Amino acid sequence: MNRRTAADITRRDALKRLVAASASLPILAGCERTAEKAEPAKAAAPARMPAIFLAHGSPFLLDDAAWVAELEAWARAMPRPKSVLMISAHWEQKPVTLGATTTVPLVYDFYNFPKKYYEVTYAAPGAPGLAERVKSLLKKTRTVEEEPERGLDHGAYVPMKAMYPDADVPVLQLSLPTMEAEPLFEMGRQLAPRRDEGVLIVGSGFLTHNMRALRDGATPAWAARWDEWCADVIEHRRTDALLKFLEAKDCDDALPTVEHFVPVVVAAGADEDSRGAVRFPITGFMGSSFTRRSVQFG
Repeated sequence: MNRRTAADITRRDALKRLVAASASLPILAGCERTAEKAEPAKAAAPARMPAIFLAHGSPFLLDDAAWVAELEAWARAMPRPKSVLMISAHWEQKPVTLGATTTVPLVYDFYNFPKKYYEVTYAAPGAPGLAERVKSLLKKTRTVEEEPERGLDHGAYVPMKAMYPDADVPVLQLSLPTMEAEPLFEMGRQLAPRRDEGVLIVGSGFLTHNMRALRDGATPAWAARWDEWCADVIEHRRTDALLKFLEAKDCDDALPTVEHFVPVVVAAGADEDSRGAVRFPITGFMGSSFTRRSVQFG
């Protein structure tokens, strides 16, 4: 499933392109966007927390007041979690690995950005108890390792800073051990019991991620079709199609590489057995071709 080739744009080159584009492209302001009306915040976690997938944006997201407001409203509309289990597109490591269980410095996994983006802090509490419970679930079928000095990367701390700006919710990050959809879906199913303990399982990525198509202007037809396909497959629980997303029309244009897509597979797996309601709290596009569609399962 991992389709990286020498011709593919590298992450470093992609982020450089994003920096260059920011000077002339309204990536963070004036984007097409829609959001559902937020419900009042709830004081305590229910018997079962949702599992979610969110479009996390770049470090520039935190300068986009409208996008930050959408994420914060979404967080307020959900019950407040006791802790967050984060699966970000920006940490691929095999075997599955748990990040720091105490507060350690962030990982600024981007290049040539303005200085202020390397001064962002997010000192969320660690979640050592959650780490032990996650290990107890996963170690039955796989090796689980720990990397205690590995802090939250921008796919984790950027949306968390928007959703829980006081950094008062413990966050534990889990690596993506593979790009294969079926084992990631099964990993989500294994993690699902943590939702009954007030844990918000978060997949962080983008349903489209083609940096070569990042530009101002109208949304390309392939991007609109891909967004519609994703919405249909996710909303109607077409699990077989989701797991075979590489075979779908427009996938080559939408996903030159797949690491930003597969976190939604983990989130879907975490709700497969309960099959709660599916909502899209944030939709719309940025940079013409990047769908901001985010998903709440349950």
